[in-house]
Amino acid sequence: MGLIRTLHAWAGAILALILVVLGLTGALLVLREDWVKLTVPEARAVVTASPAVLGAAAEAVEAKGTPRSMMFAGPRLGVHRLTYAKDGMAYAAADGAVLARWTDTERAEQWVFQLHHRLLAGESGEIVVGTAGLAGAVLCLTGVIVWFPAWRSFAGKVWPKSATRRDIVASHRDLGVLMAVPVFVLCLTGGMIVFNDTSKALLIGLAPGGVQPGKPPQAGAGDIDWPVALAGAQAAFPQATLRLASWPSAPGAPAVIRMKQPAEWHPNGRTLVYIDPATSKVVGTLDAQALGPGARLQNALYPIHAASVGGRLYELVVFLGGVALAALGGLGLWSFLIQQRRNWTRGR
Repeated sequence: MGLIRTLHAWAGAILALILVVLGLTGALLVLREDWVKLTVPEARAVVTASPAVLGAAAEAVEAKGTPRSMMFAGPRLGVHRLTYAKDGMAYAAADGAVLARWTDTERAEQWVFQLHHRLLAGESGEIVVGTAGLAGAVLCLTGVIVWFPAWRSFAGKVWPKSATRRDIVASHRDLGVLMAVPVFVLCLTGGMIVFNDTSKALLIGLAPGGVQPGKPPQAGAGDIDWPVALAGAQAAFPQATLRLASWPSAPGAPAVIRMKQPAEWHPNGRTLVYIDPATSKVVGTLDAQALGPGARLQNALYPIHAASVGGRLYELVVFLGGVALAALGGLGLWSFLIQQRRNWTRGR
């Protein structure tokens, strides 16, 4: 037990600042859509996600410069979000008129996202974040193990009564126990999302079955008629919601429309419809609900992590989980530094 306690203390101290950043930024990202509605008035509108309306908007957007992808507006957020290959991102009104355009981290919500996802350090930062997430999940488990023998001392106090190490440790311990499940889930899902290929292979290996996704079909070149393409996608999955369109990524590649079926948790769905730009017709599909349990669980990681499922109640749980993660990191580091100062003073 002493070894586990020591490893928990040192690992927590090393990761503390990163976990504080991840916790606070994650909590803020729960409020992302609310922030967009506050700063972009058009986002408060309710947009009918029909092929005709969304197709006309996609045509208007394309006329002013082809984006890489277009996340469609809908009942929750009344603006389209555009991503460009080289020129950043933009919000567009329901009719496709561009409202705001920015590069990289010029808007606050994108800056917070990049800080949370990559620590503003590109792919290297993303690996650090993923590693910290998985390590945070391990810290949750070891923290519960360390706490269990002294469970009678639990008082449910999450704010320290004083700045003494004893009270700080007590608050760290009680808060950790109260929020162990949401913090563990957020850390674990965050790490698995970053290391997507590994976690996907692991989950599919543990729970195989279902259809096997194939390579996207070959397609010709042409100017996509988006109302026709979206109508074809809707006909392929009548009960699904049109969520995102991606233009061909390379010559010979199809355009891709993502759809959300009623049973899917992911906010943009993982059901795919492939469109041939030469004809604007459907040339292939991938039914996310026909995937095996392991693949479907992998697709559920993001909505669980990002509070995209479960409504406002779960958003509150994730928000509090992020704040708790930051507080645990701060309290743990504080108590660790106090103890190290004491050790240093005694050793003089």
